[in-house]
Amino acid sequence: MENVWTYFEVLVPSIGVGLVFWFAMRAIFRADRNERAAEAQVRKDASQQALHPNHESADGSAHSAPSPR
Repeated sequence: MENVWTYFEVLVPSIGVGLVFWFAMRAIFRADRNERAAEAQVRKDASQQALHPNHESADGSAHSAPSPR
């Protein structure tokens, strides 16, 4: 039984560091995925706005091209 605790004491720090690394990488990848999705949405909205300048935007306000002088 003493050998089991010795192995446990030796492996716990490595497992702990591995879990911290895994959580950190998971957070980084999730943040990157969310940022890419937000950027894609902004680009989609901008391209829609460029194609249809007189239509309402997502916030309900109408954006139109400036009138020529």
